[in-house]
Amino acid sequence: MPSESVKVAVRVRPFNQREKNAKSKCIISMKDNSTTITNPATGEKKVFAYDHSYWSHDGYNVDPDGIFVSEPDHEPPYADQQNVFNDLGRGVLDNAWQGYNAALFAYGQTGSGKSYSMIGYGPNKGIVPITCGQLFKAIDENNDDQKQFQVTFSMLEIYNEHVRDLLTAAKSQPAGGLRVRQHPQTGFYVDGLKQIPTDSYKQIQRLMDQGTVNRTTASTDMNATSSRSHMVITITFKQIYKNDRGQSTTKSSRISLVDLAGSERAASTGATGDRLKEGSAINQSLSTLGNVISSLADKANGKSNIIVPYRDSVLTKLLQSALGGNSKQNWAKSIKNQATINESPTDKLIRELKAEKLRLLEELKKLKSGQDSNSEEVEDLLEENRRQMADINLTWEQRMEEARAEWEKSLQENSQDSRLRQVPYLQNINEDPYLSGVVKLPLEDGVTTLGKPNGSNDHTNYIDIRGLRIQINHAKFENKGNKVLIEPGSRSAEIRVNGKRITRHTKLHHLDRIKLGSNNLYLYVGYPEERTDKDDIQQYDYDFFQSELADGAGMGTNLMRSMSVVDSHETDPGTIIVFQHYSNILSKVYEANAMSEEMEKGVIFEAVIKNLTGHDALGRPRDKEVVVRVTSKPTKKVWIWSEEKFLNRKYMIEEMYMRWLEGEDVKIDKTKDPFWDPVEDIYLGSCHVWLNNVAYCMDSEDYMDIRDHHGKEVAQLHVSIAPCDKKGRLFKDETVVFDPSQLEGRRLDFMIMVPQGRDVLWVKEDNTRGVYFSFSFYDHPKPIKSKVIWESMNPHFDFKQHISIPQVGQDLLKYLQSHALVVELLGTQVPEKEKHLSKTATKISKSAEIRIKELQYALAKKEAEVTRLRAERDKARKHLEKFKPLDLRRDSSSSESPYAMVVNDPCPSPRRKTPLLRSNSAQGPIGSLDSEMAKAMKVFFRDVKTVQKKLDIIKANDADVLALSDLDSLQTVLKQQHNDVVDVDTSLAETVGTLKEAMMTIIKRKKQQDAQHNGDIMNEAR
Repeated sequence: MPSESVKVAVRVRPFNQREKNAKSKCIISMKDNSTTITNPATGEKKVFAYDHSYWSHDGYNVDPDGIFVSEPDHEPPYADQQNVFNDLGRGVLDNAWQGYNAALFAYGQTGSGKSYSMIGYGPNKGIVPITCGQLFKAIDENNDDQKQFQVTFSMLEIYNEHVRDLLTAAKSQPAGGLRVRQHPQTGFYVDGLKQIPTDSYKQIQRLMDQGTVNRTTASTDMNATSSRSHMVITITFKQIYKNDRGQSTTKSSRISLVDLAGSERAASTGATGDRLKEGSAINQSLSTLGNVISSLADKANGKSNIIVPYRDSVLTKLLQSALGGNSKQNWAKSIKNQATINESPTDKLIRELKAEKLRLLEELKKLKSGQDSNSEEVEDLLEENRRQMADINLTWEQRMEEARAEWEKSLQENSQDSRLRQVPYLQNINEDPYLSGVVKLPLEDGVTTLGKPNGSNDHTNYIDIRGLRIQINHAKFENKGNKVLIEPGSRSAEIRVNGKRITRHTKLHHLDRIKLGSNNLYLYVGYPEERTDKDDIQQYDYDFFQSELADGAGMGTNLMRSMSVVDSHETDPGTIIVFQHYSNILSKVYEANAMSEEMEKGVIFEAVIKNLTGHDALGRPRDKEVVVRVTSKPTKKVWIWSEEKFLNRKYMIEEMYMRWLEGEDVKIDKTKDPFWDPVEDIYLGSCHVWLNNVAYCMDSEDYMDIRDHHGKEVAQLHVSIAPCDKKGRLFKDETVVFDPSQLEGRRLDFMIMVPQGRDVLWVKEDNTRGVYFSFSFYDHPKPIKSKVIWESMNPHFDFKQHISIPQVGQDLLKYLQSHALVVELLGTQVPEKEKHLSKTATKISKSAEIRIKELQYALAKKEAEVTRLRAERDKARKHLEKFKPLDLRRDSSSSESPYAMVVNDPCPSPRRKTPLLRSNSAQGPIGSLDSEMAKAMKVFFRDVKTVQKKLDIIKANDADVLALSDLDSLQTVLKQQHNDVVDVDTSLAETVGTLKEAMMTIIKRKKQQDAQHNGDIMNEAR
């Protein structure tokens, strides 16, 4: 007796090449019917129990026929295709013989092995072909003349709630797909779906091949990947028994074999934080399927008033008879349906159809007289009644003959196997491995053109292809007998060969990879003499193509440069995984851009690797991840979407694109538009300000480069950190300590200052934008942020943050000596409905432009002067070293040293003038002379720093001057800048003059002292 409840099984497949490259480790283990998942980070294990746990990861050999067989004594034992059929497929087949409907569902991510388990590959046949083979084997063994067996085959796909007949070419499909209708007796059915009579497994195999070709073509034409569609194969099996009186009874059953949409679709929604969720019809159908199962379980457990929502999706409508009704198997063991055998006398069925026809004709007459809108539905039911009557009146032999004639005609039209053995050809590559290599396009002698349908008639060999960014006469292939050349049909026709875009004719080589438009991928198979048994065509899968395209975009090289290396021969697996994520999303970004362009949305998508060159506060590389930068060209708004959010939105964009292709108006409220989001702050870049100076009570100041994720400079920030007192007043004198441990247990105060930024690219691109910066420090509970500055490329933040530490501990000292202040610059955007106050752009007068150029020339001269002064400063420092007494080079802690450093108070009060050097009672004139020189140099450096600050301010204000439109304001600002330049010039002259005067005095005194010293020596000698 067949099983009355569902069997749930899980299967683990071998690693694919992508996973091998990433050095992935299998975290799944199996024993008997238990499956264990181990968390690689924590080692935590979770155990799940199923009816069957199939280990197909390793432990197999390949026999001479190419069939995978288990290795002896391998644990766990390898589960081959026959094992899976014996446990699952045989029960489905047994139910069919008993007259019950049965269903088998395959669920998992794209590439998880669903198609391999269901269909198989090569000699390793899956459940569907084994089931069909066993069915026809039993039929062939029947010797009873009173029994007749009839098998029909149908194959359909449900995409976005639209039904496509996979046994009908895409160009013959009706717009919007086939309609799903409901018959009062037989339930839901697909109007116009081909149900092909078959009498052998070989015919079913050919039908499945034909359906796969149509599915592959449609997925490219409509940008609908197989991971987003459900495929349903239905085998209708009728057993007709005749009695002695000539009466017949029919026992029928349906075997539904369902390849559900990829589980990654369901996983990507809900965990993205996206405001638009559950918008996909694919997600809706999977949710409805779950609700149906849950409702059936509730009914089985005795709950009343339960309505099973079969009608909520096309998938559950068509599977109603398999999930409920006369189905003996269901998903949950708690579900127990009152199953009934599909058994009815054929003559009775004919009488019922005739009676129904009369009833429908009468009803149609009444509806037409009243002009009721339901008349169309009744006409459709009447047409279905006529079709069923015609099927019954035809003998099975007549139906088989019609199917055979149609099949032979189709074979003649599509047969090309013999030709492919003589000429080069292209074979398709699909994201779903099962759909790769099923479309093969021969390249005949002369020119073969591939392009959008309705192309020019000038080409004898014109092959219609569809897809995003495919143009008429898109690509020309010229077969010259000994070589094949490829050439774009126009300048805008995008063609890539081995990842690189081509713009002129290019010679193809055996196993070259070709991309046409956004999503048409082909492998070029060369002349017969170029092909060898060693050709590893399987390695050129979808992942290979995407990695090559990413390399062609330059990302592979950039990522490998930034990666961390485990050793000299081993690549960091984490980096490979990030690259693979980037490669995978790159193709989807191409498709999203193409759909945006065709629908004139004006939105551009760009795949970005976040933190490609970024480092944390300790200088370690940050974790990298793939994000998508989204830019609206009309509004100049920018968003950053996570990989999951982008994929969620792309599914919605695809659905919008499908409606657009069907002529539907896709203008919707922006809150429901997958191309739109409310404005958000955008990370622009960051800089590292190391804090070790703070540990020595030293100030630091510089213009820091702000660099984005890829290391590109996007702005500069003027950042300074200086010691201060507890009231935030900066120290006027030096406060350097020579050992940070001296700070331990003491109070520490310092000021972080960011007066301004300059050359902010974010605002340069759109002057309505704003910027602010943010950073975190030690144990501060929240990030510290500046105010937002709008509409300025050179924003004046005038930011000051007083950091006060009541008592310095060892942890803080370690933090200061090892960490940097990571200052992040963020961009702000004005919401579309708001209008920020902006400057009116008008032409600056000719005289103002000339004046600005004069000012820029003056500034350039001052910069040269500063460079000269820095050189003089360095020269003066070297000169000063010559005059230092030898005693200063000794250990300052030595009691013999005539000079001792003041370190009693690490950060002295600004009110107390603490000299850098103090002399003991024996201090001589040389020490006094050296002290004067040190003071002179200190004054010089202080004055130069002040001048440099003034000059930086003038340079930073230069761009703001150019942005002014009002002439009066411009003249006022220019006059002020002129005064500032004069002030800088005067200050520089005074600073240099003071230093020269001091140095001349010191040198003069030094000469006098040397002369006196030499005289004293001579006197002593006498």
